[in-house]
Amino acid sequence: MDVEKDLKDPALQGSTMDEPTDSMLENASSNGNPRTSSKYATYVKGFERTLVKYNFEARGVQRVLPHECHTLKWTSYLQPFFFWTSINLAAQNVTLGMLGPKVFALSFRDASICAFFGSLIGALGVSYTATFGPVSGHRTLIFARYTFGWYPTKLLVILELIVLLGYSMIDLVIAGQILSAVSTNGSMSIVVGIIVVAVIAWLISTFGIWVFHTYQRYAFIPQLIAFSILYGVSSHNYDLSTPSHGDRRTVIGSRISFLSLTLAAAITYGGAAADYFVYYPVTTPPVALFTISLVSLLCSFTFTYCIGIGLASAIPLIPSYDTAYNTSQGALIVAGFTESTSPSNFNTGFGKFLAVIVALGLIANLAPPTYSSGIDFQVLGKNFQRIPRVVWNSVGVVIYTVCALAGRDHLAEFFTNFLALMGYWVIIWMGITIEEQFLFRSRFGFRTGIGNKASRRGWGQGYDWTKWDSAAQLPLGIAALMAFLVGWAGAILCMAQVWYIGPIAGLVGEYGADMGNFVGLSWAALVYPPLRWLELKKLGR
Repeated sequence: MDVEKDLKDPALQGSTMDEPTDSMLENASSNGNPRTSSKYATYVKGFERTLVKYNFEARGVQRVLPHECHTLKWTSYLQPFFFWTSINLAAQNVTLGMLGPKVFALSFRDASICAFFGSLIGALGVSYTATFGPVSGHRTLIFARYTFGWYPTKLLVILELIVLLGYSMIDLVIAGQILSAVSTNGSMSIVVGIIVVAVIAWLISTFGIWVFHTYQRYAFIPQLIAFSILYGVSSHNYDLSTPSHGDRRTVIGSRISFLSLTLAAAITYGGAAADYFVYYPVTTPPVALFTISLVSLLCSFTFTYCIGIGLASAIPLIPSYDTAYNTSQGALIVAGFTESTSPSNFNTGFGKFLAVIVALGLIANLAPPTYSSGIDFQVLGKNFQRIPRVVWNSVGVVIYTVCALAGRDHLAEFFTNFLALMGYWVIIWMGITIEEQFLFRSRFGFRTGIGNKASRRGWGQGYDWTKWDSAAQLPLGIAALMAFLVGWAGAILCMAQVWYIGPIAGLVGEYGADMGNFVGLSWAALVYPPLRWLELKKLGR
């Protein structure tokens, strides 16, 4: 198939452009004992050449140059669709959907509508970010340097690492719950399931983009079959009539909060979306990549959310569902397969088999953040770049596996408290980035003089992509950082979490309304243009 040929192109395998060079090892002997550093540099270079020998990717944070990209064919457009679909046809999104009826007391209709629009808003942001992979050849948070500068970007990297590792931890816990639930009398502990899935995800993601892109190309097929069957055997149990619980203001607040949660879950991919398309050529049409990504993200998110909403809506009606949910959210997915009130009861053995497929499908959701975490560690600075991406990937796996083992009994609390909170920074950063592009970089924006030596036409106009590693030639990032902090102040005033409800959020209903994403974005968008104009006028970059 042509897609497979494209992804086996040397540019994706790393057989030519990934050949380690001295510049990729960046002054490895500049600090400490020269002899010791020289030995380290020699070891790293040998290790990376071994990866290349076996067609694995050795490249870390370095830019993918135009001549290193694969050939663009019509089949290349299928890969983004397969990629995002494989990621999001995952049990993680099903369990998140369960929170609509169970935590926010929303009806099936209200929760489904909120999930759709939350997915849509989040998918728009992710699709926008993805388009900068081909045009720049840079990973997402390297691109962030063109707005936030060298040092403030490090703050974004830390936040993104927390998001990536946090999501990965959730994936492991859910996979462990499902595998434990299908074992005989729960004989397989959640701990074992967590470790098994973590090792497989490490193998797929650590050895480069070609390996996990190949996996993602096919991973959605068994997932789509399994989730379609899950919907088919459980949908007759869904409660489609019970209204949302609470007075009018409380229901409004719950709708906003659940929409914000689904938005946060979707938009957090935006901090890494460009990472996966840097090997696409500069000629890749941004509109095509944006549209394909948007459709794939929206369909896959909405489908899985609605299954979770339906399962949770049936908990008061089906005693076995209630028992399963009290065990774990993963156990409720298994119950959806194996417990049926229809005359033709679904085969329990086959249902458990499908539940195992769903559990292993979380690997497709786990591999991309694991891969991106290795890249993002290197974005922290040149000293971090000296350590190969493969090592950082392994460090990330160890971190989120340990966290999963420690927090396996508190999944719902982590979902509601952590995910919505982490979505704030992504949407604020995106708002600032969009304004930088269209108001200050575009030839239709303000005449700022930025990027006079760079292309002023096309999607990447106004950016000099060769200056990514030069702090002196990047923006200082003062305006972006100040706008980011202002946005965060707005988000704090308007957030509604279990442990804190902001004074503005608390005005809506009994439990408040989580408006942090929307207020944070709007406040940052209001203050960034004048701050950036002043920064350019006084400091020149």
